[in-house]
Amino acid sequence: MTKKAAVLGAGSWGTTFAQVLCDAGTPTVLYSRRPEVAKAINTDRENPDYLPGIALTPALTAVSDPAQALDGASFVVFAVPAQSLRANLAAWKSLLPPDALLISLLKGIEHGTNLRMSEVIGQMTGGQAQRIAVVTGPNLAREIAHREIAASVVACADLAGAEALQQACHTGYFRAYTNTDVIGCELGGAVKNIIALAVGVAVAMGLGDNTRATLITRGLAEMARLGSALGAQTQTFAGLAGMGDLVATCSSRLSRNRSFGESLGRGLSVAQTSEAMSQTAEGVTSCSPVLALAREHGIEMPITEVMAAVMHDGLPITEAAALLASRTAKPEWYV
Repeated sequence: MTKKAAVLGAGSWGTTFAQVLCDAGTPTVLYSRRPEVAKAINTDRENPDYLPGIALTPALTAVSDPAQALDGASFVVFAVPAQSLRANLAAWKSLLPPDALLISLLKGIEHGTNLRMSEVIGQMTGGQAQRIAVVTGPNLAREIAHREIAASVVACADLAGAEALQQACHTGYFRAYTNTDVIGCELGGAVKNIIALAVGVAVAMGLGDNTRATLITRGLAEMARLGSALGAQTQTFAGLAGMGDLVATCSSRLSRNRSFGESLGRGLSVAQTSEAMSQTAEGVTSCSPVLALAREHGIEMPITEVMAAVMHDGLPITEAAALLASRTAKPEWYV
């Protein structure tokens, strides 16, 4: 019997992943809180707000009733902004099929609790780790919606769960690799957004490829240090969930977090940039909880620390650049 999927959240990545599932032969229903978006997907085969100009597969059905989307689902995929996940789960948890695999597409850390998204899902639903999975890696939605070749990681503490999800979403253009290191995969997805903010600032300030490479590689070191302290596997950060996602997010103009950083580097304030952007840049809200985790475990994360000060303490961009440039010289590898 073919298993059904429900994707809750019709933003760019939620819509794209729903199409990936359909292309992999998994019947999928996409939930949009806005009826007009669901109608556009069903009648025009397009999500005009988030993926304008891209023709979506006719196999995809969209609804604006979460109960209708969740009915009979074996895979439940959460694709809402990270900071709204808890509130949404409170509304949806009574509708969740009891044996469904619960899957996070979110790349953030919850503000106020410092919890990873899989931890929020477990806390709100009572689901065990074996029933919770994440999808991460270089996931620039518009490219994947065009069916350009991409690879991602599907992670679950239970390898069988990861393999079931792999089978449900593996296509000729979307290659899914399994992993059981959920901690490492989630931290990679969250920290890379913060580093991309810094890269965006550097690009807008006219700094070159040496600066960009420095931020990416030192950002990877921050990611790996924090991951090791939290029990992640170091090799995860050398793969798609770490280096792969970091390079894509820091290099692409499709990246929301890099674009946010570029706006700051051009002189806009955090509030002005947030108002101008139609989609969520998760690094903006995740930098403070990531920094809190680092301080709790005695881990140095200088790029994260500076970006948190820019986002939430009003540190001017010029001072942020000076702070990073004036750091004390250290051996390349240190804990």
